[in-house]
Amino acid sequence: MIVQKEIDVHEPLTAEQKKMLKKAKERPIEFDDDSRELTDEELSEFRRVSEMRKEERRKQTVTIRLSSKALSKARSLGKGYTSVLSRMLEEALDDNDLIRRCL
Repeated sequence: MIVQKEIDVHEPLTAEQKKMLKKAKERPIEFDDDSRELTDEELSEFRRVSEMRKEERRKQTVTIRLSSKALSKARSLGKGYTSVLSRMLEEALDDNDLIRRCL
């Protein structure tokens, strides 16, 4: 039997909703053909997406000379501005027209 209820996550839970969730938590998981339990071997093949792209996201430390105007604008972006600069630079380097205009 499938029971479907909507809960507004922006509102506090009612006593009835709390009771319903507690009851659901106590029920056993029922696997079927569409959602069978995975074997240990299958589970071992799972990887976090963040781990798979870790090398791609790894940053290198470099020294770059910026004009005072560029540095001031970058710092005005607030905490994490170097990450924003990195993403902007990646985007810019993919744009051949922009590269030609800046040469």
